[in-house]
Amino acid sequence: MPLTMNREVFITCAVTGSGSTQDRSPHVPRSPEQIANSAIDAARAGAAIVHCHVRDPETGVPRRDVALYREVTERIREAEVDVVLNLTAGMGGDITFGPTEKPLPLNPAGTDMAGASERMKHILECLPEMCTLDCGTMNFAEADYVMTNTPGMLRAMGGMMTQLGVKPEIEAFDTGHLWFAKELVKEGVLAPDALVQLCMGVPWGAPDDLNTFMAMVNNVPDDWNWSAFSLGRNQMAYVAAAVLAGGNVRVGLEDNLWLGKGQLATNAQLVERAVTIVENMGARVIGPAEVRERLNLTKRAPASA
Repeated sequence: MPLTMNREVFITCAVTGSGSTQDRSPHVPRSPEQIANSAIDAARAGAAIVHCHVRDPETGVPRRDVALYREVTERIREAEVDVVLNLTAGMGGDITFGPTEKPLPLNPAGTDMAGASERMKHILECLPEMCTLDCGTMNFAEADYVMTNTPGMLRAMGGMMTQLGVKPEIEAFDTGHLWFAKELVKEGVLAPDALVQLCMGVPWGAPDDLNTFMAMVNNVPDDWNWSAFSLGRNQMAYVAAAVLAGGNVRVGLEDNLWLGKGQLATNAQLVERAVTIVENMGARVIGPAEVRERLNLTKRAPASA
């Protein structure tokens, strides 16, 4: 398929994530104030969308605490800078098995399985413009850990997102996830103007070689919007690859801690680097107002407004 470069690009910044990166860089934000401030700095640097998880303010361990999400949401909404808020809905689908000869009972230290309504509780309360829908189950990098999203769970959560008027960002870690996402649209669970994030290089999903990437791109329907990212050292290479292939881009500390060899990055620095790459390719970085128009988003005012 011939490539059609995207000339009007939006940048998403994945601010903190749910990985065990909190002790590997002092720039990984932990508290709601730190997460919100880092998101606001990323928006000032050129990110139209900020994708947020929350963490325990003291330990940095990922959490599913509605109060933490509420604080992050309100801090971002009350900021002077405009940005589209995208909250994760991926937490609560974690299974960690016991040893290979005795996988049951499950390991409680790494298992966090919740029902659809519980996983969506913070989305219902905070009503972000967007939230993620991890569109499949897969083995993750950690031994015996499985990210679990059954068809029934995805239909339930996707239906709730649609009913709430919150735009699902479909997270596709492999081609089968795109296959099921198209089925959700066909069934009417998700709206036809879907948005997908191609997640490359996440062990053990789709590897981030260009042949696999183009297989993912070629499985995205022509009338969908899409974005892509890769982990670690390939993060910036995938900024260029995504734009060249017709998509949008994601950067941020969730996926990569480094700006260069021996140089730990901030979210704003990663966004600034992405802006430079996009503009040097002859494309324009668009802002949150244009993103809302393109993706048909509903902006909410601060609670104090």
